[in-house]
Amino acid sequence: MEARVWHAHYPPQVPASLDYPAVSLNDLLMETARRYPDKAALIFAQNTITYREMNDLVNRLAAALQHLGVHKGDRVALYLPNCPQMVLGYFAIWRIGGIAVPVNIAYVAREFAHQVHNAGATVALCWEAKWEQVQDVATGSGLRHVVLTGLEEFAARSWESLLGAGRQTTSPDQGASDAYEEIHVYRLLDLLRVAPAQTSPIRVLPEDIAALLYTGGTTGLPKGAQLTHQNLVTNAVQIAFWLTPLKPGEETVLTALPLTHSYSLTMCMNQSVYRGYTQVLIADPRQLDNLLAAVDAHQVTLFPGVPTMFLAMNQHPGVRAGQYQLRSIKACISGAAPLPREVQQEFQRITGSVLVEGYGLTEASPITHCNPLHGEDRIGTIGLPLPDTDCKIVDSETETRSLGPEQPGVLCVSGPQLMAGYWGMPEETANVLRRDHTGKLWLHTGDIAVMSVDGYFRIVDRKKDTIIAGGGLKVYPREVEDVLYEHPAVLEAAVIGVPVGGADQRVKAFIVLRPEAQADEEEIRSFCRERLAPYKVPKYVEFRPSLPKSGVGKVLRRRLAEEEMQV
Repeated sequence: MEARVWHAHYPPQVPASLDYPAVSLNDLLMETARRYPDKAALIFAQNTITYREMNDLVNRLAAALQHLGVHKGDRVALYLPNCPQMVLGYFAIWRIGGIAVPVNIAYVAREFAHQVHNAGATVALCWEAKWEQVQDVATGSGLRHVVLTGLEEFAARSWESLLGAGRQTTSPDQGASDAYEEIHVYRLLDLLRVAPAQTSPIRVLPEDIAALLYTGGTTGLPKGAQLTHQNLVTNAVQIAFWLTPLKPGEETVLTALPLTHSYSLTMCMNQSVYRGYTQVLIADPRQLDNLLAAVDAHQVTLFPGVPTMFLAMNQHPGVRAGQYQLRSIKACISGAAPLPREVQQEFQRITGSVLVEGYGLTEASPITHCNPLHGEDRIGTIGLPLPDTDCKIVDSETETRSLGPEQPGVLCVSGPQLMAGYWGMPEETANVLRRDHTGKLWLHTGDIAVMSVDGYFRIVDRKKDTIIAGGGLKVYPREVEDVLYEHPAVLEAAVIGVPVGGADQRVKAFIVLRPEAQADEEEIRSFCRERLAPYKVPKYVEFRPSLPKSGVGKVLRRRLAEEEMQV
């Protein structure tokens, strides 16, 4: 890669360009299991799974999926919280050349069915606590097989005792339930007990699609970003080399961010498997006492999080009283939303660790920028581009003219971690993946940014309309507006995030009712709760006689945001 101004500020021993293994994600696990067979790979509640055991379990689950008819290129949904079954599911799918489709566990039935149907998934690994909520819509989603599992199954007993207890010799088909019409329902442990120890051989190439990660992209409704094995392997290698003080085979990562999110997928899971780290899996990060206790009990050294997590830890009475030491933490990486300076400095004071801000987006697997752990952490910036990641700022009007330092414009990135495109959406793909006059491929992020003269980048504004809810969760206004328009009393609707420009926003809906129709705030919220994940439901509802519009009749969310700021 050509020299760039930011290379001069790289951490020691981090080159501008790296060598990336031309392998699949499955190959990473097999190599780490060979190098660190007895190293703890996963810790969940009272249970520990070594890399050797993890590799064996992945083999069994992969063989079970093959028995259910999963072939190379087939999509398999993962509708689970952070637990061993989620990690095993990813690698089992990848071992047989399948494509993982993680579904946010907060999604309600309607959202689950839409994503599964859009991806064309025929098999789902599902948390049993959610199955009752989604089984009615699952029939029409295209699913043929659902594998149910509970958190308690891997929480206490060793996996050998789980698989050994009541070991079956029958075919898994004989244990399937036909209670849900075309869908066959199984228990995960039943499938593992009868599955062969090895899979039928499948050749998985680096350029094969590994996952469909659903995102709103730069605008609009969620789309499936196609991430290849090479994309995800590359990004895991990039961030591992960036975090130079951390040592292979010696670190412990707190995986509290949901593994359905690309940030956790790369920063927590894939990096851990690549480097031989131990993951401590947290199913519900809202249970802050459990999270804090896990940090101390397992001596966590790397903690990827979001600003609201670090703020909550700063304010926790047990932390302030010294009940939780948190002194084992070496490094924390904050992403998904801007990191307030006060939160960063207070967390570092309490823990003695280093907390830095990074940046990325799902279409880039997702990490493109990060501040150095050692050296200059430029507070208020997203840091420097990672190795082999090129960046430029272009004018926001045409997105064709490159701008100089300190000039705000659209951030564009280029590198080996860029997605292959959106699933089944060539026009949307062409909108964000564009080649310049030299043929170089750039991802147009839609974020307005500024580059300093020495190569540090700062986000000036969020993507045009995206609402950043608690914990860095993204809400796309059109998704909520589409639901509001389904209400029989609603004539017009528009949605923004409040406080405007805040790092932790809530959804506010502006509604114009139909003539002579009636509805109150609670009715609107109740209607939305049945159709949207909790964090997408409007917290505030304001009824208006009209909404501001452009000359062509388009509702101007920007105007509503400006008015909100003046209140």
